[in-house]
Amino acid sequence: MDLSGPWRVAASTEDLRRSFTDESFDDSGWEPAMVPGHWRSVPTLSDSDGPVLYRKRFTTRSPTPSRRFFLIFDGLFYQGSVWMDGHYLGDTEGYFYPHSFEITQQLAAGDEHLLALEVSCSPPTDWTAKRNVTGVFQHSPYIDPAWNPGGIWGRVHIDETGPLRIVSLKVLCQEANSDRATLDLEAEVDSLGPLGATLRTRVSRTNLLPPATREQPAGSGPNTAAALTGETVRKSEHNLSAGTNRLRWTVAVESPDLWWPRALGNQPLYGVDVDAAITDATPPADGPTPADGPTPADNSAVSDRRQVVTGLRQSRLRSFVTTLNGERMYLKGVNCAPTRRDIATATPAEVVRDVRLASEAGFDLMRLDGHIARPELYAEADRLGMLIWQDLPLKWGYAAIRRRAATEARRAVRVLGHHPSIVAWCAHNEAFRVDSAPSDFQRRQTPLRSAATSVRPDWDAALLDRTLRRALESEDGTRAVIGRSGALPHPGGATDSHLFFGWSYGDAAGLAGLISRLPIAGRFVGAFGAQSVPDSADFMDPRGWPDLDWDGLAAHFGMDTQTFQERLPPSHFATFDEWRAASQRLQANLLRYQIETLRRLKYRPSGGFCVSMLADAQPAVSFSLFDHNRLPKSAYRAVRAACAPLIVCADRLSATYSPGDRVSLSVHAVNDMRRPVERATVEAVIRYPGGERRWRFEGEVPADSCVLIAKPSFALPQSTAPGRLVVELALGWVGGRASNRYLASVNM
Repeated sequence: MDLSGPWRVAASTEDLRRSFTDESFDDSGWEPAMVPGHWRSVPTLSDSDGPVLYRKRFTTRSPTPSRRFFLIFDGLFYQGSVWMDGHYLGDTEGYFYPHSFEITQQLAAGDEHLLALEVSCSPPTDWTAKRNVTGVFQHSPYIDPAWNPGGIWGRVHIDETGPLRIVSLKVLCQEANSDRATLDLEAEVDSLGPLGATLRTRVSRTNLLPPATREQPAGSGPNTAAALTGETVRKSEHNLSAGTNRLRWTVAVESPDLWWPRALGNQPLYGVDVDAAITDATPPADGPTPADGPTPADNSAVSDRRQVVTGLRQSRLRSFVTTLNGERMYLKGVNCAPTRRDIATATPAEVVRDVRLASEAGFDLMRLDGHIARPELYAEADRLGMLIWQDLPLKWGYAAIRRRAATEARRAVRVLGHHPSIVAWCAHNEAFRVDSAPSDFQRRQTPLRSAATSVRPDWDAALLDRTLRRALESEDGTRAVIGRSGALPHPGGATDSHLFFGWSYGDAAGLAGLISRLPIAGRFVGAFGAQSVPDSADFMDPRGWPDLDWDGLAAHFGMDTQTFQERLPPSHFATFDEWRAASQRLQANLLRYQIETLRRLKYRPSGGFCVSMLADAQPAVSFSLFDHNRLPKSAYRAVRAACAPLIVCADRLSATYSPGDRVSLSVHAVNDMRRPVERATVEAVIRYPGGERRWRFEGEVPADSCVLIAKPSFALPQSTAPGRLVVELALGWVGGRASNRYLASVNM
């Protein structure tokens, strides 16, 4: 039974809390609210921080004897207290996983029922020591800090089982190659009493055939309908005690079709079905009676079933270099905010679209920054071969949440562990303490200050991150676990780097300079970029240019007004459109140059990168490539070109040259494909006022490599007039062509 749809809601008061659970209570004056949803969608609660009371009346048939019934909340922000027919069922905490309560007795008592909840999602009182494990939904530069995500954001339903219930099913691919794959399974089974049970596990190819990919390395296996006939079945017998039983077993799949990232091969998927059946239904002397327990008719009948869809693959991460099924891979990634800040109203099509936008931009990896996403995102990533770096919903400072957060970490693995797209867990993103003031969370730390922050004693953060890392590693030994992200690597810990050269500090070329002096900082640059003004900018009220509401844009729309004043002073632009275009050019040029820089350092030392960021969760002035309406900024085209599988590029030119100056190029070709490019030709042209110079080179670009083609150089003639200097690069091979272009000026 689905209990989604219209409910009744009201702001919680002391008087209402005492009486709203009574079946006789009159809620006809309460506001209607849709579930799934957020309470701020209700006009009278549009600025409420809760708590909020929810009520729902419904009718059921008399339950069948020996059947059990469970009330399930698929998603609830963030804490809830639940009553049914005036009886207290329990409380909940945690937004991204289901909460369930057995209601068999309540349903047996009658046909008319009342469900009542008090839901709370309190805003932090101390932003540097938060208590709610809600990640970016309550504290981030992506979402208005005044927003409250509270509400029943997932489906509410009643499920029916027999005496055995599979509460959760965790499926992990322990190892995989072309000969054999091993799945580790763990089920939490709730039994009505001491029973014998048979678990039947069936692993078979699904018919969810993904689109064909460009390449398929040896051993990836077929991706055809003929493979759907393969099936692996395993049965195991268990003696269960009353209550919760945790069962573990393995299933071997012979000659599997391996799952690959989209750049390396195909994405065959397998359905894993687990049935729980009773084999010994004799109740103990003090056990359940036939009226509320198993009867002989239940023998050998399936009591409950669970199914997940997975892929068979093996991933490793060493020094931030990733291998999938033994194939090394350079990761081109993008940081991702939630599809919408009001997660309940994001449609499945909108969630799926974000994965496809990332794929079309040339990315191989989506980093889900500080949040667990909607289920549709993971399913689409599995189908498309998009890899996922999964953060726990922790960002910036927390206090006194160590046990709670460890529980969230373990549940994240149990909910998401079967997805082959997830290649890494990250316990805590940017573990330094940030206040709520916009100026605090917009301003990025310089690399040296970041390193100092990382080594400065913060026992709460250090203990939290160690606890979370241990929890993730104990729950999932098949994936890499990163304890803390966003601090410059230092002797005290290994992490990725967040380096905002050219925006928050320094010049865009500072990224390459830092890595040349400190190579470990370039192992994986997990965040970089620049903010820009979106095309969908009505929320900025551009008619008032240049007197915009700068304080409001900083407080509610993520704008780093201080850096804009330094990099793109509004007083230097006659119109809003000119200013917006300049901001998008700055972002596009910075991302293009820094992506090319990191790709030229492929595996020496760079294992990949994550651009900041894909798309906005709300109207914003941000680091995104797509605005909240999914209109692309200029940076999207620049990033797509820089992330192409094969590129030709050169070192950054100086902004200006004078007659007699030497123009030197360092031309590279970067090949991410699994095959070499033979008989390749590279042409380099430097055009300047009054002349040009040309070079031509021939050779091979090896597979999965970065090669230095040449270092052409020449001095500008003394007679060169002022004007534009253009460098054009072209890489040609049988069946393809890549090009690039750089601009500079010649001054007297």
